[in-house]
Amino acid sequence: MSATQEPPVREHAAERKWVGKSIRRLEDPKFLRGRGNYVDDLRVDGMLHAAIVRSPHAHAKIISIDATAARELEGVVAVITGAEAVELADPLPDFGPAPDKHVWRLLAADKVRYVGEGVAAIVATSRYIAEDASDLVQVEYEPLPVLRDPEEALKDGAPLVHEALESNIGYQRVFQFGDVDADFEAADAVVSDRLHWHRSGAQPLETVGAVASYDHGTGMMDIHANSLSFTSYLFMMAMTLKIPENRLDITPHPAGGSFGSKLWAVKVSATAGMLSKAVGRPVKYVEDRIDNMSNCDHHGSDRIYYCDLALTRDGEFKSIRIRTIEDYGAYMHFGVGHHGNALAQVTGPYRIGSVEYDLKAVITNKCQQGAYRGFGSEVNNWMLERMVDLAARELQMDPAALRRRNFIGADQFPYYIPTGNVYDSGDYEQVLDKALGLAEYEHWRAEQQRLRKEGRYIGIGMATCQERSVFSATEFWFWFDEPGAPVTSMPESITVRVGPTGDLTATLYSCASWGNSPETMTAQLLAEEFDVDPHSVTVTYAGTRNGLPATGPGGSRLTVMLAGAIEGAAVRIKDKARLVAEHMLEASADDLEWVDGGFQVKGSPDSRASLGDIAIQTHLFKHSLPEEIESGLEASKVYDHPFTTMPSADRKNLGVFYPFMGHACHIPIIEIDIETGHVTFIKYIAVHDCGTLVNPRSLAGHITGGTVQGIGTALIEEYIYDDDGNLLTQSYMDYLIPTAMEAPEFVIGHVETPSPWTPHGIKGGGEGGRMMAPAAVAGAIDDALAPFGVRTRELPATPERIVAMIEQAERAGADAAG
Repeated sequence: MSATQEPPVREHAAERKWVGKSIRRLEDPKFLRGRGNYVDDLRVDGMLHAAIVRSPHAHAKIISIDATAARELEGVVAVITGAEAVELADPLPDFGPAPDKHVWRLLAADKVRYVGEGVAAIVATSRYIAEDASDLVQVEYEPLPVLRDPEEALKDGAPLVHEALESNIGYQRVFQFGDVDADFEAADAVVSDRLHWHRSGAQPLETVGAVASYDHGTGMMDIHANSLSFTSYLFMMAMTLKIPENRLDITPHPAGGSFGSKLWAVKVSATAGMLSKAVGRPVKYVEDRIDNMSNCDHHGSDRIYYCDLALTRDGEFKSIRIRTIEDYGAYMHFGVGHHGNALAQVTGPYRIGSVEYDLKAVITNKCQQGAYRGFGSEVNNWMLERMVDLAARELQMDPAALRRRNFIGADQFPYYIPTGNVYDSGDYEQVLDKALGLAEYEHWRAEQQRLRKEGRYIGIGMATCQERSVFSATEFWFWFDEPGAPVTSMPESITVRVGPTGDLTATLYSCASWGNSPETMTAQLLAEEFDVDPHSVTVTYAGTRNGLPATGPGGSRLTVMLAGAIEGAAVRIKDKARLVAEHMLEASADDLEWVDGGFQVKGSPDSRASLGDIAIQTHLFKHSLPEEIESGLEASKVYDHPFTTMPSADRKNLGVFYPFMGHACHIPIIEIDIETGHVTFIKYIAVHDCGTLVNPRSLAGHITGGTVQGIGTALIEEYIYDDDGNLLTQSYMDYLIPTAMEAPEFVIGHVETPSPWTPHGIKGGGEGGRMMAPAAVAGAIDDALAPFGVRTRELPATPERIVAMIEQAERAGADAAG
């Protein structure tokens, strides 16, 4: 890749006033006072409520639906069956390779493909009546064979989930980046393994919800929603609802938690919209907890790996072969974007010369996959670190030493990995050294040996992983062979208004408060530009009807992109303010400088006009200013992705699509009770490099929350389906999540290697904890149980699985001895 394609290197300020400060979040007061304005709090005159009739079968033909009794129930306004919904709404957006062959609809029309898929919708005067009516709908099914295991689904003669596909493979391709065969031939050793990352989900505090109102007089559709961050792709929602895009307005509400699970979660909003259009009144539809767990748009990854890592006898990594089978469930609305995320950082922080990536996306009778914090790259991190730990065991090398041996050097950035993506900056040895120091690594190695003599099993895990940030959606279409795959900009926009007294108001055009503190980030970044107190800044959200292009959160992108938009808007405002100051101070532009929130004459600080002085002139006294200066002081900026490039025609180079690369080292220290399999955390160290820190306090919250989610993924969280396709873990009685009692106390550290290509050198940091923790915890389990020869090959490593691994290792040892 030519270096001439790279953006210019930015000069970053040596000192900052507000960026890097741990200020209190602007969002907190309204949430703490119960004034968050969540979508389920919304009440609209004449509003009706919806409930969904769901299939009890994982795979069955719909023979007939009798809704007579439901329609006759007092308070029921309408019952819409799947067949009727076909006339009211088109299929949902689908980024898969063959959307016409795995059609995804709001309600199933002819066949259900997983337990919980909707077959009819009830609209009633209350949710209680709607739920009662749903029990009165009689559906006759013809059950079909169920596919639960993706490897079984690949076999000849397996029943088909979508007959039009003529197989259960939604996508397959083998990618080669570099000379894999030659690198394996030159290797001294190859370590191989089969790994299985089981399915889990995000568990947001508030489920997905929407209130839709369709006006038959104007043809306008208004939807209030806590999802739908892709406002740049609003037209796809409009297509599903069969209305023009300019007659659809979506107003964002706080997500109440997302972690990716509400990223372009269209089904709920579109269902509410379809029903409102059908009945001519506002309709609210909010998932209940079982709906969300069994039928949401976004289950997490469900992936099997067969991996081979080639290396030299002194521990130098040469190449990796990855064969992955991904269970996508019944539909592929996000295509195989999970693996674009993986390929953005497939070689981790290591100098691995070549990669073979064999991908099969398999369709089964489960709920569909989507985004969950990491969006597939966290699974790749776990796989790669599992292989590094296996190599360390085979070579009898210290895990830290083997990683250090293969790190990309701090002087090698920007660094292009075999897939074509670029890492902008980093210092991985510094991160590792800081983590080892905070962990008291040598002390705990000594303690581990001492405590083993007492029959206690202490484990020290380690993961050194990447956190890609700021995606370009090019990754959604470089999978296909069409020449000239489009390079997408994925913009973010802002409007900044300076009021008559100098107060700042910022308007954002994407989702409200996903937990990533967009109001706080915006206020701090504006404060840095204009030398104001960030708590004096007001941040509002616009609906899409009046909105500028925006993509919203996802892929750890929003802070970087908002910083670019804010910087651009600030330049435009200051350019106009300078013209006003020239007139007010009777000075030339070259004689003015911006200092402490206003323009002053160089060398004459008393000759000065503050931002407020300038603003009131533009708002009230335009006719005292030169004719070319218009009233008001505001500017908008649409900031496009700063660095993305075309993939090669043969797809041996996928181009740059995720260029701002964070990094972290996690070191958990645990103790395992070998009788029960229970894991206790003694200490947990997390050192992150997210470029320049904007708000360390907020980032620490991301790291803590994400790491706890990662611990849940590693130890207890799992969507379990039985052979009939029933989800056995569809409530919190069965699906376990970590509480404060299970969360360890964290020691958090930071290293800052600024990006050369972003405002202030910022990188994303919203997903890092979950992207590192599963790999680190798995390594700690292996380390604790090393005397038994245990190897953790699947997650979650529940107590039952840990005990089974110990027993299996003991049996194997006894057989070998006998």
